[in-house]
Amino acid sequence: MPLTRDEDIAELLANTRTIAMIGASDRPDRPSYEVMAFLQSRGYRVIPVNPQITGEHVHGEFVWRELSQIGEPIDMVDIFRRSEAAGEAVDEAIAAGAKAVWMQIGVVNEAAAARAEAAGLKVVMDRCPKQEIQRLGVAPVA
Repeated sequence: MPLTRDEDIAELLANTRTIAMIGASDRPDRPSYEVMAFLQSRGYRVIPVNPQITGEHVHGEFVWRELSQIGEPIDMVDIFRRSEAAGEAVDEAIAAGAKAVWMQIGVVNEAAAARAEAAGLKVVMDRCPKQEIQRLGVAPVA
């Protein structure tokens, strides 16, 4: 079951340091652009992943084509993709050894969530980490 209890979500956010953001954007009018900046302001390292802008930089971070290229441990994968595309992102997260997947508001894929949980990943669906950090009062990471 995806995490729904406030305590579990707060614990996940408190124990996360490195976030790979699939669907990160270099466009200031996109929610992923704002969420990435917010997460960085709270001390998280956010690594953008977007094949359309590979090699560019967003908020000072190099944009990767796919998770497998990152080559460093990933605590959480934040998925800014349509629900139908979330399964591929979850499969990449499992292969990359991520500890958790977070599907953004409006992103629900029960089959992908079940695969992630079966592989030992924590799952959050249909929520935004920025909103949850603010709502739950999660302290900045050190």
